[in-house]
Amino acid sequence: MKIIHAAKEIAHGSRKVGLAIGVFDGVHLGHQQIIRQTVSDAHGHDALALVVTFDKHPSAIVAPDRVPPQIFSRSQKLRAIEALGAEALLEIPFNKDFSEKSGEVFIRELARDAGTIHSVCVGADFVFGHKRSGNVELLKKLGAELYFRVHGMAELALDGKTVSSTRIREAIRTGNWDAASQMLGRPYAICGRIVEGDRLGRQLGFPTANLDAANLVLPPKGVYAASTKFNGQVYHVALNIGTRPTVAAGPQLRVEAHLLDFAGDLYHTELEMEISSKLRNEQRFASPEALKEQIARDVAAVRSRI
Repeated sequence: MKIIHAAKEIAHGSRKVGLAIGVFDGVHLGHQQIIRQTVSDAHGHDALALVVTFDKHPSAIVAPDRVPPQIFSRSQKLRAIEALGAEALLEIPFNKDFSEKSGEVFIRELARDAGTIHSVCVGADFVFGHKRSGNVELLKKLGAELYFRVHGMAELALDGKTVSSTRIREAIRTGNWDAASQMLGRPYAICGRIVEGDRLGRQLGFPTANLDAANLVLPPKGVYAASTKFNGQVYHVALNIGTRPTVAAGPQLRVEAHLLDFAGDLYHTELEMEISSKLRNEQRFASPEALKEQIARDVAAVRSRI
């Protein structure tokens, strides 16, 4: 899948373009039907299947005090979209200037720069543009003028409730993996790059990889059994999410992974951790030695689940 940052970068010759437009955080079941419809339309009319999304959540610019935490890292999002068959992805830098464009200007500029649009697919309630000036009705109006079809896809429901990124975030926050995974259409996983830590885990005899989980929605604090894949091999993981009350004085939340039977350097790589179960809540221990003994029990508990 080709990643571009301006519609003019599309090198498609005379091919038409089918567009799926959205934030697509989590690429959940509702998002998937939008992208699949776009891919189907494109394949049926020799058009380019193009997903249009943004480099950050729009609220980061228009309502910075209400930015929701992300379900997926950028790389997770791109992989999920590519797996659905999209040929290209336009990742628009969402900045102040862009936020002030009307919905109509946004679509007309896409039509000007991306080439002939065959179809546009969005959620039925999708709104876009300055002051939410764009919606499905506007798209249909412009479609009649510019000769493209519009699909306003109805929301999907699960257990009688709409599948949404908001609902998935709540399921993750409360540790409801089954609900989150069902709405995502895949097992829930945390993904992040490995960054330098303070090496306390190594001092305790259990070296950990520290995931950069900034801006991600996270499960409740605690220790979890998880798994990850590195260089084609699956490793079982004792995963800690918390503030490390025994060894740290500050409130900074950490995501630390001890890979069982792994020896090597993980710094600056990216790991995706699929959580299977919670082992225990976070707790403060009387001493580092007591913590070390508990970590050994946690690792044994993970190993017993293999």
